[in-house]
This record gives sequence, structure tokens and C-alpha cells, in this order.
Amino acid sequence: MPEAAQRRARIAGVWFILTFVLSIPAVLLYDPVLNDANYIVGAGADTQVRFGALLEILTAVANIATAVVLFPLLKRQSESIALGYIGTRILESTVIVMGVVSVLAVVALRQDLAGGDGADAVLVGRSLVALKDQTFLLGPAFCAGFGNGLLLGYLMYRSGLVPRPMALIGVVGGPIACATATAVLFGVYEQQSPVNFLFTAPEIVWEASLGIWLVTKGVRSASPVTETAPKVSQEPDTA
Repeated sequence: MPEAAQRRARIAGVWFILTFVLSIPAVLLYDPVLNDANYIVGAGADTQVRFGALLEILTAVANIATAVVLFPLLKRQSESIALGYIGTRILESTVIVMGVVSVLAVVALRQDLAGGDGADAVLVGRSLVALKDQTFLLGPAFCAGFGNGLLLGYLMYRSGLVPRPMALIGVVGGPIACATATAVLFGVYEQQSPVNFLFTAPEIVWEASLGIWLVTKGVRSASPVTETAPKVSQEPDTA
């Protein structure tokens, strides 16, 4: 079992790293549609935006893969929490895909208008972009903070699969990420504000360090969840 556990951990680490490799370029590629209020009636950069959408869809797949691959290890600590982690990742990915759909809808409407003018079209475009912004708040902010931070951090801390000080970053950083997302939701400060980034940073550090650790070192062999379960005696009943 230890060799299988190490292989599984490294695969999960690759998926974690892919969530960063795929999602960060997607944000940059989305820039024209997210920051140009008149994109829907302008020249557009549709191919660039579509490529960003593809990367985000792949990010959603990678999100779910991280939980599914780790599940056989995590369930040995707590099957119910491990299932909750999978459910949270699925919810996060669903919200991400909703944002992708809203962005692609802007591109489709821009092509239908063929560069025409229209205040109503601009309003629709802004509404769809606003929907995209909210999916980022509710998906990668809330769900990742609760799932990757609190749930996964707790499972990793209790099981000892990774160093406990590192897992503690997730246990603490996850609730902080949820709290700052709540503050943004109620208008305390903007989603792009330095304050929000500061409070989200521990969760980002936790996810990045976990992916790198799993790829380079795997899971700790001293953890009880990596040990093979004792075999049940099969002695015949002599009664």
C-alpha cells in the first residue's frame, strides 16, 4: 500500500499544480471581455477569450480530479469528510463552468451583433460579466476556502500525510478565505482590493505548497492511513 499511496499522492499533486497552471493564464486571457465595458459591440478578441474558457474548463476538471484521486487515502481518516471534500470540489467546478458559459455568451452575442451599436447589448454584456465576477467569488473563493482549506487541511493535519505545520496553513487559511469572500459579498471592500488578496494569500500558499510537496515527496510513510489494514484471520470454525 505505501507504494500505491505515493503514486496516488504524486498524481494528485500534478492535478493541484495544474489548477494553478491552467487558471492563472485563463484570467489573463479573459482581460479584454472583463475590463472592456463595450466589448460586446467592439472589435473583440474572441479567439483569446475562447482559449481562456477552455483553460477554465480544464481547471474545473483538475479541481475534481484532486479530490477523487486523494479520496482512497482521505477516507481512511474520515470517509464522511472526504466525501464532503469531493462534493465541495464538484460544486466549485460547477460554479466555475457557469462563469465560463457567461463569458462565452458575451462572445456569441458580440458575433451576432457584428460590431453594431446598441445600449441594450452593452447592458446585457455587462450583466454577463457581472455574473462571471460573482461565480469567481462563490466558486474559487468560498468553495476553495471551505473545501481545500478547512476540509482538506483538517484531513491532512489529522492524518499526518503531510507536515502538520503546512496543513495548519490550510486549516487557518480556509476560514479566512471564506471570511474575506463574505466581506466582499457585503461590499466591505472590492474583490480586487489588496486587503482581499492579503486575506486570500494563506489559502493560495497552502494549495501551492501542497501540490509541490505531493509531487516531490509524496505522502509521509509514517502516517497510519498509508499503512496496510491488518488482515482478518480466516481460521476455520472448530465449534
